[in-house]
Amino acid sequence: MKFLDLAKVYIRSGGGGAGCVSFRREKFIEYGGPDGGDGGRGGDVWAEAVEGLNTLIDFRYQQHFFAKSGQHGMGSQMTGKSGDDIVLRVPVGTEILEEDEDTVIADLTEVGQRVLLAKGGNGGWGNLHFKSSTNRAPRNANPGQPGVERTIYLRLKLIADAGLLGLPNAGKSTFLAAVSNARPKIADYPFTTLHPNLGVVGVDGHEFVVADIPGLIEGASEGRGIGDRFLGHVERCAVLLHLVDGTSENVAEDARTVLTELQAYSPILMDRPRVTALNKIDALDPDTIAERRAELGAEIGGPVHLMSGVAQQGVTEVLRTLWTEVAPTREIIKDEPDAPWQP
Repeated sequence: MKFLDLAKVYIRSGGGGAGCVSFRREKFIEYGGPDGGDGGRGGDVWAEAVEGLNTLIDFRYQQHFFAKSGQHGMGSQMTGKSGDDIVLRVPVGTEILEEDEDTVIADLTEVGQRVLLAKGGNGGWGNLHFKSSTNRAPRNANPGQPGVERTIYLRLKLIADAGLLGLPNAGKSTFLAAVSNARPKIADYPFTTLHPNLGVVGVDGHEFVVADIPGLIEGASEGRGIGDRFLGHVERCAVLLHLVDGTSENVAEDARTVLTELQAYSPILMDRPRVTALNKIDALDPDTIAERRAELGAEIGGPVHLMSGVAQQGVTEVLRTLWTEVAPTREIIKDEPDAPWQP
């Protein structure tokens, strides 16, 4: 299945049915009277977060979603049938945006959350509603209200506890494959990862989800390479793991490049808790490791972990550090009172 995290969708709610102009014609009833029924209500357009989806690929093949219109009213005071609603089933973590791709309509972060995107039109009144003491035989009825038509964007941001950052070939996919059952593509050339991957990792009896995104390069915020479009998938993460390739000749510059692009994308994301690890230490001698660790620590102004995803060195210590940042967010969610979600 292809990964798709942005989709443009055209929606339209159903129009209301028109009211009916009708008169009773019954035996032994001398004057009869109006008996036109009301039109049915048009269908609504909803969006709902469901389980089992992790991509918006379905919306590439169907972009138009139109709810049914209400049926017209009929004689004998019969109200028309209401139009059927239509529901857009989206993955958990989907943001719904206005056509400007900036204004957020809703953010569906839990299974079962629903939001009304377009309300159906009301049905028109039949001529029975217009009967009065001075107008015994009204010959007018209301048309139904038209439906609402709009263009929206669906943007998926994956739900993960920890996110991986780094330059291309920093070893992010190798790390994810080493600590989880995820099987991302791994190769010895840049931009092997073309779309985000998720993996469930475990340490000391605890489990959490890690997201791997394509590598960043200098100028990514300006559209170079794959750009920063995938950074949205780590916005929801409680902690970021910044992997730096230890075999690089200038680890400080590599770290600076990633942090600069992170700052350009979102200062809020820049302030997120971050764990830095010098990767691929299995290919270095102890003196080089110490030298580059000190260089990297001076650049980021914090501690630097040593690890190797291939050789499984230092991986457990890194996972434990990540869990110390993830655990408080789990407690916050656990302590929050349960309340029905309102659209």
